[in-house]
Amino acid sequence: MTISFHEPYKAGQALDYIKHVIESGKTSGDGNYTYKCQSLLKKRLNAHHVLMTTSCTHAMEMALHLIGLQEEDEVIMPSYTFPSTANSVLLQKGKVVFTEVSRDDCCMDVSRIEEKITPKTKAIMVVHYGGNACDMDTIMGIARQHNLYVIEDAAQGFLSTYKGRALGTIGHFGCYSFHETKNISAGEGGALAINTLAPDVIKRAEYIRQKGTNRQDYCLGEVDFYQWVDIGSSFCPSDILMAYLYAQLEQADVIQALRSKVFNAYQKLLEEIHSDKIAHYATGNAFGESNAHIFYIIFKKPTYATFFIEHLKEKGIPAYTHFVPLHASQMGQSLGYQPDDFKLEIALHQQLVRLPLYPGMTEATQHHIKTAVREVLDALDHREDMPDDINRYSCI
Repeated sequence: MTISFHEPYKAGQALDYIKHVIESGKTSGDGNYTYKCQSLLKKRLNAHHVLMTTSCTHAMEMALHLIGLQEEDEVIMPSYTFPSTANSVLLQKGKVVFTEVSRDDCCMDVSRIEEKITPKTKAIMVVHYGGNACDMDTIMGIARQHNLYVIEDAAQGFLSTYKGRALGTIGHFGCYSFHETKNISAGEGGALAINTLAPDVIKRAEYIRQKGTNRQDYCLGEVDFYQWVDIGSSFCPSDILMAYLYAQLEQADVIQALRSKVFNAYQKLLEEIHSDKIAHYATGNAFGESNAHIFYIIFKKPTYATFFIEHLKEKGIPAYTHFVPLHASQMGQSLGYQPDDFKLEIALHQQLVRLPLYPGMTEATQHHIKTAVREVLDALDHREDMPDDINRYSCI
């Protein structure tokens, strides 16, 4: 049996919608399906305003432009995240300031944020790992106290909530990913939620998104021609991609139900096994609804994780670790960080393992994976520790 780690959902209407776009002759940005997606997302998220973008990365770049990030302004973010979070700051000559995450949910440790704040701090970029919500009440309180912006990197957070509110709609801006690997996909794509009532912010966002022009004003009949009015870039996705995405968004509840079924089955399995080699595993979003984006197991030692991955591979099942912490990466070290600076994040890289999870997973595939996980963990529990199990980063 060949098992995939991830398979994107195939929405039934996608081909029909894409055909509509091609036949319309309007395949560039801001077409009919772009506006359909924006309208649906605005309603679904209960967001003030939503703009579709070419990626979550570009949504973060837009947000940083909108807060007026200047050279050497500091932005606090977790080290345990994807490079896009940091790149969006560095591209605007800002300074990245890494902070710690909590072990159990891999989200920002709110107790460590204030010690990172300096007179140069401009914003906090929170990352909702695997659909787990950060402690937004505490983070927003810190931001208000220090007059900081909050940008939510909700690349993995779409359809998860925090106390009834959609992730990405609590901070000043929220950034979403619709990459192929996400729960809801455009292949490549993203969105920016603008959580402010200020019309000038929305208008400027539209200028930045449309290459620094007031093309949107022209399309609305507000000006006779459009021109260069601000800095900007090409952040508008093709309407072909938006047609594909719209078909997925229409099926969001179905997709989520299927993912949750797999997630819950894994959780039940781990509850039954009680392996003493496991420190923690995904239990869902502590603050609200979970989108079941990732099911992870955190092992007590790196060699346990390696044993688990290798023996699942022998059974035809892919399982992977996750982020190389940004502070310990080649680029992070060029910024002056050292691997020892954040030991928990290094341990997570070595000891966190993700299992296959996608909405189209068959009952037979689920059974095969669960049987294999049980067998491998049983073998691991009966394995005697070796000297190389000791790791100086293992603080979990």
